[in-house]
Amino acid sequence: MLARVFESLGRRVAHHPRLTILVWVVLTALGLGLAVFGVHGESLFDRLATGAPAVPGSQSAEADEILAEADGSGAVLNLAVSGVDPADPEVATALAPARDELAQIPGVASVIDPLALPNGAANPAAAPLIAKDGDGFLIVVALEPDLSPEDEEVALDEVEQVLETLPGTLQAVAPGATGIVGGTTLIFEAITSQVEKDLATGEAIALPVALAIMVLVFGGFLAAAMPMVGAIASIAFGLGALLGISYVMDLDSSVVNVVTLLGLGLCIDYGLLIVSRFREELHHLVDDDGGERARRRRGDGTVVTALTRTMATAGRTVTFSALTVAISIAGLLAFRPEILRAFGAAGVLIVLVAVATALTLVPALLVIFGRRLARPGLLSKVPGARGILRHTADVRSEEGAFSRLAARVQRHPWWVVLGTVVLLGALASPLAHIELRNSTTQLLPIGSTQRDYVTTLADDYPAATSAAVTVVAEASLDEATAWAGDIATLDDVASVDTPTPMGSYVVIGVRPDTSDPGDRTSQHVVREIRDLDPPFPSWVTGQAAGQIDFTAALADRAPWAIGIVAVATLVLLFLMTGSVAIPIKALLTNALSIAASLGVLVWAFQDGHLSGLLGFTSTGGIETYVVALVVAFAFGLAMDYEVFLLSRIKELHDAGLSNDDAVRLGLQRSGRIITSAALIIIVVFAGFIAGKLLVIKEVGFALAVAVLIDATIVRMLLVPATMTILGNVNWWAPAFLRRVYDKLSITH
Repeated sequence: MLARVFESLGRRVAHHPRLTILVWVVLTALGLGLAVFGVHGESLFDRLATGAPAVPGSQSAEADEILAEADGSGAVLNLAVSGVDPADPEVATALAPARDELAQIPGVASVIDPLALPNGAANPAAAPLIAKDGDGFLIVVALEPDLSPEDEEVALDEVEQVLETLPGTLQAVAPGATGIVGGTTLIFEAITSQVEKDLATGEAIALPVALAIMVLVFGGFLAAAMPMVGAIASIAFGLGALLGISYVMDLDSSVVNVVTLLGLGLCIDYGLLIVSRFREELHHLVDDDGGERARRRRGDGTVVTALTRTMATAGRTVTFSALTVAISIAGLLAFRPEILRAFGAAGVLIVLVAVATALTLVPALLVIFGRRLARPGLLSKVPGARGILRHTADVRSEEGAFSRLAARVQRHPWWVVLGTVVLLGALASPLAHIELRNSTTQLLPIGSTQRDYVTTLADDYPAATSAAVTVVAEASLDEATAWAGDIATLDDVASVDTPTPMGSYVVIGVRPDTSDPGDRTSQHVVREIRDLDPPFPSWVTGQAAGQIDFTAALADRAPWAIGIVAVATLVLLFLMTGSVAIPIKALLTNALSIAASLGVLVWAFQDGHLSGLLGFTSTGGIETYVVALVVAFAFGLAMDYEVFLLSRIKELHDAGLSNDDAVRLGLQRSGRIITSAALIIIVVFAGFIAGKLLVIKEVGFALAVAVLIDATIVRMLLVPATMTILGNVNWWAPAFLRRVYDKLSITH
């Protein structure tokens, strides 16, 4: 039944290939136009959010909302001047014109610097604005709070320009003067602009290398170009679709990179499977029907037959694979944090776009150019290339490297299982000391101006920076002040700022005895404050508080997310295979694979063993939502390759082969596709690693490692070994489930 649906789709595409291609050209142009220009002049990147991930309804999120509503100030830009003696009267004289110029900019509410105070730098009130070493000072420019977004943007641009030129002006009296302009808006711009750069870097790496891999797989540029065309269309249309999602929920800046490059990898994978199976079917038809006579047939003959067979087999596999990936990613929708829900919604959307191009655009291209795929490509005429292509592009051999590997595994299956499980366990061992972080500016690349600005502010102007832990109390100033005294006596509290009234609330800054706002000491302080339970409502926020709330939210919903994905996977694999054992085995092996990849991630990023090689500074932990993303995406990709392999094994077993022969030949027929697809995915994720944002590096590295482990240790060794040990038990199911399978099976 299902096969007929895909055969029908194949025939429809075969009869209207140019119309199908035209539709995708329009969708590609529309998606790209929307992403770049937007609907109201706002591009996709203009609508991205950034900042530490929050949990709606959590204590830290409620505190942040209270602070945002009570804060009546406008946007602020600062200039941290270095190499200047604030007590030098010539500096004050040189600064005065710039101060006046800043104050006259429309929208500027105040310009504050220590040299404008009576007695200048000697005034005690100037201390927070004077560098600790006395070799610099801080200028703070605040805008009016009620400016329109357009007026605020214009004012910020003008203020930034004046502040940027000011150190050069001061060099006339202080030759060593330098400065860094910074602020929340500039930090946000730095992150979003880096997202765009990293996306371009990832695509620049992934597309040409993926094309080269596919040329080797297919033995020619024409066949390799078809999945690539589908991938480009998928990226363009997907970016436009993400713009639509941005109007429904906030999209973090990292969402675009992660799901776009994931969609790129999946689209190439699915196109790879479709084109490979089409070439296999085309060669069979040519061999069975008189060689050259078949090659001369028009597109409505051999090509259409090959396409309908391809859609009935590989098309079904691609759809089923995409469904398992989408279900895995959809598990993120069960969590409370908005960032995970955004990843879930955007990820499912991108998977659907990827499978749509693989089932329509790529087949349409095959109809137009398909007959040429039966001929040797131009690459095969290059001296020395024929021998290489004989091993990489052969789709007809029943025996080869993968079948020989399977045969070796089948001779010693228990030893293979033991060895692979021990290896995966060793790789997973660093998980025992994982630390979770909700970083903000630490995610910016080393050398970033805004990262340098934040570091300068923390090191030289500690009194002008916010405390690592912020307490909001709905109490009188006297009550809050008395409670602040209790907070000051807690372990690991270095100091408590003077309580500050803010509307009907009082804000208390707490500074833990550590320089790391997210480490265990800061978290301990947060927990101690929350345990005090004062006689009035209170909230605690800050990086450590956000980490605690985010981790608790993950733990709260994880059983639901895992349960939903596990049950859906068990049902889908059962409907595909008719087996109870195979779905359970798939869950267990995938869990081992994911644990191993997370262990390697901890070893590389938290422990910092690859910081020099990959160009990052460890934050002392792994970003909280990265763990959830890696589990969801890695599980989906693992199921992707599981479906690729099982579909061929099941097909051969249904044709009458024994369990061991089906496993051996199934690995031979799918191994080339699995390893090629995995290599392409690894290349795509290498684009993440080449980017500069830390969170993107972490996701890309973890997923690349997950795919590498899964496509080699798990698919090539562990799965054949376990299926050999289980034998015919692989295909067992209770009688009542067998009846369900007979009625609802997803077969070819």
